[in-house]
Amino acid sequence: MAATVEQLQAQLDSLRAVRAGGEKRVRYRGPNSEQEVEYKTDAELAAAIFDLERQINAAAGGKANTVRLFSSKGI
Repeated sequence: MAATVEQLQAQLDSLRAVRAGGEKRVRYRGPNSEQEVEYKTDAELAAAIFDLERQINAAAGGKANTVRLFSSKGI
């Protein structure tokens, strides 16, 4: 069963709060289950946050945001 945008947003908020607090353990409580995840590194936690942001964006029908910068010396 796919998670709703609200569920994904709640998970994202939890991950951000855990990361801001310097912790690495998150507990998710769903309607039928409870899950606990412990991240080994901050990079792993950051990747999980990025993935949730991507899932929320895809579920909401948004486009991926990409910025490409080009420069030249004008010669």
